[in-house]
Amino acid sequence: MCEIEVEQIPGLPGKLPEGERLLWQSRPSWHALARRCFKVRAIAIYFAVFAVWWTVSALSDGAAFGPALLDGLAVVPVAALGIAVVCGLAWLTAHNSIYSITSKRVVIRTGIALPMTFNVPFSRIASANMKVEANKTGDIVLALSGRDRIAYAHLWPHARPWHLKDVQPMLRGLPDVQAVGALLSDALAQASGQAAAESESVTAKPAILDAHEKERPWQGEPRPGAVPLAAAE
Repeated sequence: MCEIEVEQIPGLPGKLPEGERLLWQSRPSWHALARRCFKVRAIAIYFAVFAVWWTVSALSDGAAFGPALLDGLAVVPVAALGIAVVCGLAWLTAHNSIYSITSKRVVIRTGIALPMTFNVPFSRIASANMKVEANKTGDIVLALSGRDRIAYAHLWPHARPWHLKDVQPMLRGLPDVQAVGALLSDALAQASGQAAAESESVTAKPAILDAHEKERPWQGEPRPGAVPLAAAE
């Protein structure tokens, strides 16, 4: 599911096989990564609280308001540098990440110093959840079926937070997440319908197939028909 390749097509590990089409490509918004992954707002609030505390502490020690305020403002250059570093990391991460949806898989290319490509075939996607923010951006989370898993550290920040064991790939900071969700839903439904048609063309008897389904319950592969995206919690 994960390999390091020399890209012939940006965002993809190689040329698409015959019969596979590229449906969509985009990069995550660095603003969204800065807010949701690198917690730039929390960092700014931390420095603001520290500046207020420094000012109050100076006042409690008997300093005049002007000098006390200057003591608090001394934190501003450090805060600006820290926020600039975090925003720079968010921009580099977004600039070096590409999300792709083809007619058969979802591809996540990421990595600043060491680019890596993660292929998620539709047959391995158990469910897809979507979260929409107030500014129309949002995230899409992919829950995987099967035993193979991706290392959380390799996939971050394109992974659902706190799901360290059952790692779930995540398309973050999509500018128009609802349109992307509809496209992915249609692609999953179409691929599932094609897989069902191929399974019906085999020579096995229907009774054998029914018995097999009873012995081995469904484990998350997409079913024929529409596959709507559920709202993420």
